[in-house]
Amino acid sequence: MAAPLTLPLDVRLMDGVANALFVLLAVLALGSVGWWAARHPAWSLAGITVQGDVTHQNAVTFRAHLASRLHGSFLTLDLQEVQRLFEGVPWVRQAVVQREFPNRLTVTLQEHQAVAWWGETGGGRLLNTQGEVFEANPDDPQADQWSELLGPDGQSAQVYALYQALRPLFARMDQDVTRLELSSRGNWRVTLERGARIDLGRGEPAELLQRTQDFVATVVGLNQRYGGRDIESADLRYPNGYALRLRGVTTLTEPAPGTPKKP
Repeated sequence: MAAPLTLPLDVRLMDGVANALFVLLAVLALGSVGWWAARHPAWSLAGITVQGDVTHQNAVTFRAHLASRLHGSFLTLDLQEVQRLFEGVPWVRQAVVQREFPNRLTVTLQEHQAVAWWGETGGGRLLNTQGEVFEANPDDPQADQWSELLGPDGQSAQVYALYQALRPLFARMDQDVTRLELSSRGNWRVTLERGARIDLGRGEPAELLQRTQDFVATVVGLNQRYGGRDIESADLRYPNGYALRLRGVTTLTEPAPGTPKKP
């Protein structure tokens, strides 16, 4: 039996190069066809369907914000970029973008649900139900009545959680929390609707709530002893009690008329 014929090295190299070139040309050809197909007018984006929460937005707003920023066809659009653009629109918290064959996009929106101001009333920064800060101009007629919450960057969720826990406690005094502030040093202060300032001090939420509960449980009866006067301020940072100041009540004794003042 004859031995198999061995091709010379140069012939084998030429065959390898030819095969490699053939594969490369095939890949380039397929790429060109794919590039052409992806940009064919048949794949032009025909429209975007927006669904979900659209209370604060409308089609005109989205067109004005996005029309000049969407580049590419139905197949080549970067869905993450489209998502980012939608989430950059005021009031939009989250956007889910999906392709809908043959040439449309479907965008499902979740809007922010504003519950309080983050900082001063009218400052343009709001807090949503997740304790997240966002920027928008509220159209709620009750917006001026929202509470003001404030704290260091990244602490908004913590501030909102304590705000929710404190409101039912102060409601026992027939008062609401109009401002809750966390200082950069970790001190908490509450302002009630009739102007009372309550210093809670530092501590874990459970400690702060216990102090507040003890205060609310005793201050009503104490206040009645002084004619039900409004609270001006209270300091709950004492380990076994609190300091209380009522409007129109002082612990200083005025000298009797005609008594000479001490030098």
